[in-house]
Amino acid sequence: MSTLQRLKVSGNKRFLIQEDGTPFFWLGDTAWELFHKLNREEAEIYLRNRAELKFNVVQAVALAEFDGVATNSAYGRQPLKRNAHGQYDPTMPDTDGDDNYWVHVDAIIDLAATYGLYVALLPTWGDKYHQASFGKGPEIFNGENARVYGQWLGERYGNRSNIIWVLGGDRSLLTRNHFEVNNGLAAGLREAVGDTQLITFHPCGNASSSLHMHDEPWLDFNMIQSGHHEQIRENYKHIGEDYNRQPVKPTVDAEPAYEDHPVNFNASRGYFDQADVRTGAYYGVFAGGFGTTYGHHSIWSMTTEPAPYFIMTWQDALNRPGATQMRHLRALMESRSYLDRVPDQSLIAGNYEGANYMVATRGENYGLIYSPNGIPFRASFDSLACSRVSASWFDPRTGEYQAIGEFNNQGEATLFAPPTSGRGNDWVLVLTVAN
Repeated sequence: MSTLQRLKVSGNKRFLIQEDGTPFFWLGDTAWELFHKLNREEAEIYLRNRAELKFNVVQAVALAEFDGVATNSAYGRQPLKRNAHGQYDPTMPDTDGDDNYWVHVDAIIDLAATYGLYVALLPTWGDKYHQASFGKGPEIFNGENARVYGQWLGERYGNRSNIIWVLGGDRSLLTRNHFEVNNGLAAGLREAVGDTQLITFHPCGNASSSLHMHDEPWLDFNMIQSGHHEQIRENYKHIGEDYNRQPVKPTVDAEPAYEDHPVNFNASRGYFDQADVRTGAYYGVFAGGFGTTYGHHSIWSMTTEPAPYFIMTWQDALNRPGATQMRHLRALMESRSYLDRVPDQSLIAGNYEGANYMVATRGENYGLIYSPNGIPFRASFDSLACSRVSASWFDPRTGEYQAIGEFNNQGEATLFAPPTSGRGNDWVLVLTVAN
């Protein structure tokens, strides 16, 4: 059973913290098909690798996207029984025998905990209540059975301290039933777990949970899917909109562009790479997010047969460059004061547009400016409220620092030229109060 501390929202409503007040930087990975497609030996390979790369959250789905209701798990079991009408029924989880689907889910959740990993658990993918044109379905949920299923899940997993509940599942909410299903799931979960586990909502692409759910009392924090459409990242806009909403709630981009995902879902346009992944991550965090989620197109899908759309196996994708570099962002943020951090674009004296747009954040004694392509820029020290500032470059690819020197804070913007420039040559200017 998990010995990890439970998570809660910080007092200022901007971050997640552990029970003892320790800040929690969310470094997630998407493994949507984890329970459905992997056996336990494979799951351990995946979880161990993610823990070694300093991820601390894994996002996975109980009723998975790839026909996860009607097709078997790696052990030949399905999650639900059929009712008298021959329909898969969320109120009838199949718990028969010692090798049932839910025993498999139990084992992976508990294994994740031994590796220090929280599981952001989706009760169902969204196609099980909103099939749309690109889902397998079947649509099996309504508000009533969703509440029963949510309560059952909460009773089964409420004693796991490494669970974060995620409703939604990549679907827009268009009908009354779509809303009733998600509110029903939330109600059932809350009946079972109270406030001991966090609940959020995973939206469709290019959207935030705040669009429909921000004012729901069960929504503890907002979740964004900035998505896989355009190569120029602009997820800082989503984060900024969430950051400025009332009442204040934490926000995170839990699905920026996946590494090796076809741009705009079209393989002929090429694939997002490590540079896109880093930009999405640093944009999201510096704009006010409490963390970020990495994703690889072949890992969320647990691909075993590569093709132009999923271009490698999940095993070959484990140590792709973007995945190995995410730890540096976590280390950077955890190395400085945490709960006082705010987005602060005033650190940048004259920004660029589009692909060169820069994002800045600061705490009481430091400031950070992210330059996605290493273009020279001017920085303003005014908001640091000190007489001298120490500056250095932080390399998002390696986590290494290069000292620049100290500067007087005289109210004039200082020009900084990153060590290298061009696509993939992103840098963070680290400013530290020197007196």
